[in-house]
Amino acid sequence: MAQFVDWDLAAATAGALSKSGPRVSYAEATDVVGDLRRLTDEAAGHVADYTGLRAQVSHPPVRVVDRRDWAAANIAGLREVITPLVSRLSGDKSPGALTEAIGSRLTGVQAGTVLAYLSGRVLGQYEVFSAEPGQLLLVAPNIVEVERKLGADPRDFRLWVCLHEVTHRTQFTAVPWMRAYFLSEVQAFVDASSSGGEHLTERLRRGVATLSEAVRDPEGRTSVLDIVQTPAQRAVLDRLTALMTLLEGHAEFVMDGVGPQVIPSVERIRASFNRRREAGNPLEKAIRRLLGVDVKMRQYAEGRKFVHGVVERVGMDGFNSIFNSPLTLPRLSELGDPDAWVARVHGPAGTFPAAG
Repeated sequence: MAQFVDWDLAAATAGALSKSGPRVSYAEATDVVGDLRRLTDEAAGHVADYTGLRAQVSHPPVRVVDRRDWAAANIAGLREVITPLVSRLSGDKSPGALTEAIGSRLTGVQAGTVLAYLSGRVLGQYEVFSAEPGQLLLVAPNIVEVERKLGADPRDFRLWVCLHEVTHRTQFTAVPWMRAYFLSEVQAFVDASSSGGEHLTERLRRGVATLSEAVRDPEGRTSVLDIVQTPAQRAVLDRLTALMTLLEGHAEFVMDGVGPQVIPSVERIRASFNRRREAGNPLEKAIRRLLGVDVKMRQYAEGRKFVHGVVERVGMDGFNSIFNSPLTLPRLSELGDPDAWVARVHGPAGTFPAAG
C-alpha cells in the first residue's frame, strides 16, 4: 500500500516546532521524574479506594516523557488509525510515485504541526492505540510549566494531575473489554468513511467552507471531526462522544472527590486551572476549536455533571454498573439526563440501591 503520511517527517516536524520547556537543571528534572512516578503509585491507591475499581490486567509502569517523546508515542498510535483510513479512502490504489512523494511529505508536515501544538498542552494521557493494554504517559515539562504559571504547590499539583490520568488507566485496566470496544468503534468510524456516497472533492470543498465558518463564529462547535464525517460516521461519532464524555467526566469526578482529602490546596488549583482552560488569545482559541480541544473541555464539565448525577442517585456501586458491558454505557442523549440512564439500567426508582 502507498505511504500517505511520512511519519518520520511528522516526528521531525513535531520536534522542530515544539516550544522549549521550562528551564530546569538536571537534578531538578531527575527529581520531577521520580516525584511523578511516586505520585502515580500514590494516586492509584486513592483512585482504587474511592471508585472501588481495581485493575484486572497487568499494565506497564508510567512513562514520564518530554514533548518529543509524547509526539513519538502518538505517532505510533496514529499509524494504527490513519493507515487503514487512507487505505479505505483510496481503495489501496497508489496515487503515483510523484504524488505519493509530495503528498506523504505534506501530510507528514501537517501531522507534525498538529502534534507540536498539542505536545505543549497535554499534561498526561493514557495512550491505547499502540499496544495492549495501553500506556500511561505524563509530560513532565508541561506539568512543571503549568504548576509554575499557576503558582501551585508542586506536590499538590502533580498529585492532582496523577489522579486524573490514573483514573483513565483504571478505566481501561479495571474494565478489560473497554480497550477492545473503543478500538472497535474507531474501526467502525474508519469503515464508515467510505459509505457516505459523497465524492471526496465535494467533502474537501465542504471542509474548506466549514473551516471558514469556524473562524467567523467564535462560539461555534466546529472541529476537524465535523469536516471529515460522512453521515454514517456521525452515528459512530455519537457513540464515541458519549464514551469519551463519560471517561473524561469520570476522571474529573474522581479527582474532585479524592482531592480535598489528600491535596490541601486543591480548591485553589481547580479554580486557577479552570481559568487557564478558558483563557487564550483568539488565534489559539480557533486552533483549539478546529482540533477538537474545546470539545474535550466541554466533555470535562458535561461528563462530570452526569457522573455526579448518577452517583447521587444510585451510589458509587450503582454507578460502576455503567462498566458492566457496552450496553450499559450511556447514550449521547442520556448524558444530560442521568435519570434516563438510571431508569434504563437500574429499572424503576423503587429498585435503586441506596446512594452512598
